[in-house]
Amino acid sequence: MGSRADGPRTSGHVTGKMAVFPWHSRNRNYKAEFASCRLEAVPLEFGDYHPLKPITVTESKTKKVNRKGSTSSTSSSSSSSVVDPLSSVLDGTDPLSMFAATADPAALAAATDSCRKKRDRDDNSVVGLDFEPWANKRGEILARYTTTEKLSINLFMGSEKGKAGTATLAMSEKVRTRLEELDDFEEGSQKELLNLTQQDYVNRIEELNQSLKDAWASDQKVKALKIVIQCSKLLSDTSVIQFYPSKFVLITDILDTFGKLVYERIFSMCMDNRSVLPDHFSPENANDTAKETCLNWFFKIASIRELIPRFYVEASILKCNKFLSKTGISECLPRLTCMIRGIGDPLVSVYARAYLCRALLTEMMERCKKLGNNALLLNSVMSAFRAEFIATRSMDFIGMIKECDESGFPKHLLFRSLGLNLALADPPESDRLQILNEAWKVITKLKNPQDYINCAEVWVEYTCKHFTKREVNTVLADVIKHMTPDRAFEDSYPQLQLIIKKVIAHFHDFSVLFSVEKFLPFLDMFQKESVRVEVCKCIMDAFIKHQQEPTKDPVILNALLHVCKTMHDSVNALTLEDEKRMLSYLINGFIKMISFGRDFEQQLSFYVESRSMFCNLEPVLVQLIHSVNRLAMETRKVMKGNHSRKTAAFVRACVAYCFITIPSLAGIFTRLNLYLHSGQVALANQCLSQADAFFKAAISLIPEVPKMINIDGKMRPSESFLLEFLCNFFSTLLIVPDHPEHGVLFLVRELLNVIQDYTWEDNSDEKIRIYTCVLHLLSAMSQETYLYHIDKVDSNDSLYGGDSKFLAENNKLCETVMAQILEHLKTLAKDEALKRQSSLGLSFFNSILAHGDLRNNKLNQLSVNLWHLAQRHGCADTRTMVKTLEYIKKQSKQPDMTHLTELALRLPLQTRT
Repeated sequence: MGSRADGPRTSGHVTGKMAVFPWHSRNRNYKAEFASCRLEAVPLEFGDYHPLKPITVTESKTKKVNRKGSTSSTSSSSSSSVVDPLSSVLDGTDPLSMFAATADPAALAAATDSCRKKRDRDDNSVVGLDFEPWANKRGEILARYTTTEKLSINLFMGSEKGKAGTATLAMSEKVRTRLEELDDFEEGSQKELLNLTQQDYVNRIEELNQSLKDAWASDQKVKALKIVIQCSKLLSDTSVIQFYPSKFVLITDILDTFGKLVYERIFSMCMDNRSVLPDHFSPENANDTAKETCLNWFFKIASIRELIPRFYVEASILKCNKFLSKTGISECLPRLTCMIRGIGDPLVSVYARAYLCRALLTEMMERCKKLGNNALLLNSVMSAFRAEFIATRSMDFIGMIKECDESGFPKHLLFRSLGLNLALADPPESDRLQILNEAWKVITKLKNPQDYINCAEVWVEYTCKHFTKREVNTVLADVIKHMTPDRAFEDSYPQLQLIIKKVIAHFHDFSVLFSVEKFLPFLDMFQKESVRVEVCKCIMDAFIKHQQEPTKDPVILNALLHVCKTMHDSVNALTLEDEKRMLSYLINGFIKMISFGRDFEQQLSFYVESRSMFCNLEPVLVQLIHSVNRLAMETRKVMKGNHSRKTAAFVRACVAYCFITIPSLAGIFTRLNLYLHSGQVALANQCLSQADAFFKAAISLIPEVPKMINIDGKMRPSESFLLEFLCNFFSTLLIVPDHPEHGVLFLVRELLNVIQDYTWEDNSDEKIRIYTCVLHLLSAMSQETYLYHIDKVDSNDSLYGGDSKFLAENNKLCETVMAQILEHLKTLAKDEALKRQSSLGLSFFNSILAHGDLRNNKLNQLSVNLWHLAQRHGCADTRTMVKTLEYIKKQSKQPDMTHLTELALRLPLQTRT
């Protein structure tokens, strides 16, 4: 890097130019300026207005009567409460609360409790609390199966004959008349609604559902039955097949409503003032009237001639068999199942079976068990039922799987379906180990690698979820044993990737994960580079997401270094920039989480090793440089007051690391900013020679800045970025001390030479803006005490102490810079550049006003000339000029700024005519 004494500090050619106007910096009292800029403190009374206090609302009401002798009165009231617009809309209450308030609390509580008990009783009697209610499935089906095609509804409207005088007919005649009405309904006039949208169709079905309820409430039972038959027939239409599942849901809602109404009607007949049916009643508890009515309903339905409506309507009231016989439901199920065989359309037939299963599920499950060896049906049950339902009965399903015949449907597929459910829901804790043993006995015997991995991949999640690393290690070892022969793993990368993802999803403690003996050997099966890199990315993403505290665990460190090295080595000339950014992000996340505490030397050794391993990813190198700079500053903080040779040597080693690494970076502004930042760190650690080396390197790099640079894939001019960097550089140079063996302000002179020689864009004013910033820097350097300092670093204000020779050299540089600015302003005296000339002239005027001593006559005259130049061609903004002049007049009232009063009188405001 060189020492502080390396290289002569020549004056350069910039200082050889003569300035037209002398420069005199004004003396600054920074503390006083800071004090004047502070906001004025205003005492606040306790009762004064505050935006967070409650709002006081005053309401005024005026009453006028438009009659002779009328009077008007005004009343006002105030409240300190906050008015909530949402509450005010409902006047403090909501409709549901109002409805609840009007109900009898005791009756409401009793009704609620009764409904809850009834619901719980019905659910538990069928499949238990773990079974998913039909209401949940219903919503999913309606949301999933939609259509944009036009739909139609065929309505069969019967006549009204036979309704008059029915009250006087005999019972047999009543029955005959009602059957005739049903026949009339089926043979009546037909009305077809065409070109319905899905929403129109749904609305029409809902209207029919409401019509059913209204007819029942008005004691028109036959009409209600007609509506149910009419709706059932709609299930025979499969013209819009993608909408059929939703149609099935809508129509079966009507059937469910009808079945509930019939059941509750018969149930109410069994109750009188003296007795109430028990929760689990038997047919003996039902009276004759209820039984007769129940039979009447079944006879009515049996008279329906068409198969589909007869099946659905009878299935909807299947539960009513409880009033007739204990075995009534079991006896009806085989007959209804045989009826379905008569339905020719396979889709309609399948959904009819689905509705029968919905209507009484327990009996259907018992029949399935009696069939025996029906593996396909068992697999369908495990695929369709809710996971919680399967998980709580896992051992029962395992027993059924064992009894299945291998020839029809392989057992490993049944175990795979069971494993999928157990990944979503937990089985009883006492059964978990036995479940795993029973399943793995079958899985490990599979000879075909694809069959094996498809099943093992599912059960890995169950193992990770409920067992320790020992069981997981056993499973991984078994997978390696099955997939290694004949390189079978090459055909199963997707499944192997899923296994890795499931393992790392459950093991968030990476010290435990990498202590699993077979985990890294498992990674070795990923021989294809693209797949291997994807797996490594998954591991690193999980580490960044779940690792909460920095670590120095050697197991984690070595394993993840290997993983990151794999990702880094995949980078080549064809790698996309997005991929490089992603890999860099993951590796940087790893680097940030490695900490050796106060063992700074070990930390630096880690950074050195990382630099050698990840040298092809520039963002990683940048992260390493920042990390080393932080390490140097941390060392300074910890070792504060103990500047031993060892500490100083370590800091110099950190500085050397950065100085060596920065040149390997490609981005020009990345290098410039890192040189500046590293120089600042070196300066903060009193490494003055090293700081000089960084600043010299930055200055020597400026000529290499291209005119255009790539920013997010787009080429943009670089001058604005260079201006930003140089402004930051100037702020640092203020506190960099001169070396006693070199000339005054050597770094500033060298930087000015580079700026002068740099090829700037035509019609660009960035160079002059930079010179203006240099003028601000030189003015700050001429002060007796600088605005800021670095602890234990003597800046030039301490070294020179206001020495006249130093100030003279400083003023010469100022005059040279001023000459450059004025020369540029002359070149802008063209029609197309007059607006730029006005803007730069006013900017230069403001710089002189802020930093120059205007008691100097020549500088004062220069400021007046610049004011006139800014307004000469009418290009200045009048509002800005007015505010500037007002500021000057305000400043002139300061005790040491009275000379500005005369200046203000010499600055006229030109009006546009």
